[in-house]
Amino acid sequence: MRRQIPLASLACLTMLSLAACGGGDADPAAYPESEITFVVPFAAGGPTDTVTRLIAEPMSKELGQQVVVQNVEGAGGTIAAGQVADEDGDGYQVLVHHIGMSTAPGLYPDLAYDPLEDFKTVGLVTDVPMTIVARPDFEPETLEELIAYVEENADTVTLANAGVGAASQLCGLLIEQATGVDLTEVPYDGTGPALTDLAGGQVDFMCDQTTNTVTQLQAEKIKGYAVTTPERIDALPDLPTTAEAGLPDVEVGVWHGLYVPADTPDEIVQKLTDALKVALADQNVIDKFADLGTTPVAEDQVTPEAHTAKLEEQIDLWTPIIEESGVTGG
Repeated sequence: MRRQIPLASLACLTMLSLAACGGGDADPAAYPESEITFVVPFAAGGPTDTVTRLIAEPMSKELGQQVVVQNVEGAGGTIAAGQVADEDGDGYQVLVHHIGMSTAPGLYPDLAYDPLEDFKTVGLVTDVPMTIVARPDFEPETLEELIAYVEENADTVTLANAGVGAASQLCGLLIEQATGVDLTEVPYDGTGPALTDLAGGQVDFMCDQTTNTVTQLQAEKIKGYAVTTPERIDALPDLPTTAEAGLPDVEVGVWHGLYVPADTPDEIVQKLTDALKVALADQNVIDKFADLGTTPVAEDQVTPEAHTAKLEEQIDLWTPIIEESGVTGG
């Protein structure tokens, strides 16, 4: 006698019923049902990692599940981005990236993912100012003097950065273009060692985020010349803007945003966006951001639409600049 498979069991064998039988895609209505991983493309303790950990706690409370931070370093953030792009779109792997998401297409001709096609945006987080800083005993005292010194000593001045594709390299690239001088770049494996050598006098100057430089400047361990923002910032009120100090073309902020794989349901994206809005309104986050010289973005920027518009605009801005410079990430 032929054995018959019960209809309920047969349903479990179909792709359409995998979720009902314990497999397949997550149910957007039930999301989240387990811990969520925020993937950071850079080292622990760096600026993007710091921003991520500040928003992770209030987002965890709002979502009702633990948010853990995973640091996946390498290739200017493209390894981490590629990892998340290949994940299932179930909302449990979230990429937290900075301006590097928009510069990767120009830096990496064989990029394994498309930032606009392989991800959904969740919302913007913050736009961190950058500072032009130098070793404490560097001769120039003002940005105007620095420009003159660089032009006269181009063969010997060293410009440090945190590696190919890092925000510090991009800012340095703008400085070189604005001054018309090619400098000796000294790339490091991250901001930490670059700032350590800067404070120790091993390199001359660099451009880096306020999340790294504010405390060093306040302690007078390094010398500051300018902030790369249209207006001065509260954390460093005596530091002029680049426009005030003679480099109006060097204006750059390191914006951060959240991304999920492109096949993530919109309902899950919305839950993450809502949790991000709650986190950015949290007073502790606001205070900690202020200590780092930055602020949360305006609420109307914490949307997928605003985030996508920013990403598109920044790709269009940086791709020709990078291609003209000849800089490549490999």
